[in-house]
Amino acid sequence: METNKPGKPVHGAASRWTILGLLAIGVLISFIDRTSISSALADHNFVKEFALSSVDRGWINAAFFWSYGLFQIPMGVVADRYGVKWPYAICFAAWCLATAAMGAVTALSALVIMRLIIGATEAIVIPASYRWIRNNFDESQNGFAVGILAMGNKFGPAIGAPVGAWLIVNYSWNIMFVATGIVGLLWLAPWLGLVRNDFPNKEQLATAKRKASSVTFGAILSSPVVWGGMITNFCYGYFTFYCMSWMPAYLVEQRGLSLEKSGVYTFFSFAGIAIVAAIAGWAADRVIASGKDPVLVRKAFIIAGFIGGCTVLLGAYAQTLEAALFWNVLSLSLLGLATANNLALSRLTLIPKQAIGAVTGVQQVATSLAGGVAASLSGWLLHISGSYDLPMLVIFVFLIIGAVATAVLFRPEWAPKVTEPAAPATKTPDNGTQNKSAA
Repeated sequence: METNKPGKPVHGAASRWTILGLLAIGVLISFIDRTSISSALADHNFVKEFALSSVDRGWINAAFFWSYGLFQIPMGVVADRYGVKWPYAICFAAWCLATAAMGAVTALSALVIMRLIIGATEAIVIPASYRWIRNNFDESQNGFAVGILAMGNKFGPAIGAPVGAWLIVNYSWNIMFVATGIVGLLWLAPWLGLVRNDFPNKEQLATAKRKASSVTFGAILSSPVVWGGMITNFCYGYFTFYCMSWMPAYLVEQRGLSLEKSGVYTFFSFAGIAIVAAIAGWAADRVIASGKDPVLVRKAFIIAGFIGGCTVLLGAYAQTLEAALFWNVLSLSLLGLATANNLALSRLTLIPKQAIGAVTGVQQVATSLAGGVAASLSGWLLHISGSYDLPMLVIFVFLIIGAVATAVLFRPEWAPKVTEPAAPATKTPDNGTQNKSAA
């Protein structure tokens, strides 16, 4: 099967990997800022300051995801039509400042408002990043490129949890928010200096609008591939966001670890999934480069990742602390087999180039919904059961659903269709898995 091929890269071979590294660091910072709240919610002083119940903690965790999900599609359209550099930079500065401002809030309502602002502005990250990758890498590099990007969103909570815990223990939750927000702003200097200005002029803007309109929103929403991506991203995200939102509290409250030690084990879990994600993406690329079908190869890795993640249930019912920690780390690490390959397949391989940002935005709605549901539902299940076993059983169910959706819905003939020529030279509609004229 012939798959999407990029046009002429907007950056040289060396610099595109440098900028991919910047994108990964940008994702890392975004995840540190969005997940720093989990360390605060495991801190007794923070919980006492705002008089929080388990349900309250769930809703605070979820607030980010509601605005994050609401702005995913608009930000995807922005990435498709207005480029990556300046929209990303503006939103980046906004969420860093909002994170720092959380250190000064004294009311629960203000805390929630800051979380909503962070969610809205961070919504640019994933659509813009995938748009940039699609313009600069081909199918035999997509898995590794996405794996590198995914390392950012896994090392974010991996680094953020222990650093956040250390800052809270040694200083305060206020200092933790201010420090993580202000330090993140340093990223803007290399981004503004190295990335080409891709904000379009009037002619380029008209061309971008024409290309974007060649894949209608109706075609996107009627595609089983897009819905398959929404389901797999929801199921994958439910597990990872549960870990980002509740793992520190689970390790402290049910397994008896200190806040500092919980941060260390959270690091190992997310470092594990990050490393496996990059290796699995690279391995799939090598198999595809040897001539194997990209869709079948990536589906095999995705299903293996979902099944491997199901071992989380062994950790939930483990009788010893050592066994619980082992399965806690291993289950999330094995899910890394699905990470890059799911994202490459559902957002790049099977999607016309003109619609990468919009489709990513649609699928990110499901991802953000997973975050909101995982945070709030887990808090409610914890409240009614008094144990983390029930929340972890729900994770198992969603992982099975994700594996089934991967096997059934990711079919090339069900990809979104190009309904109009994307450029004057195009004479026939595209089938959704190749699009040379738009490259």
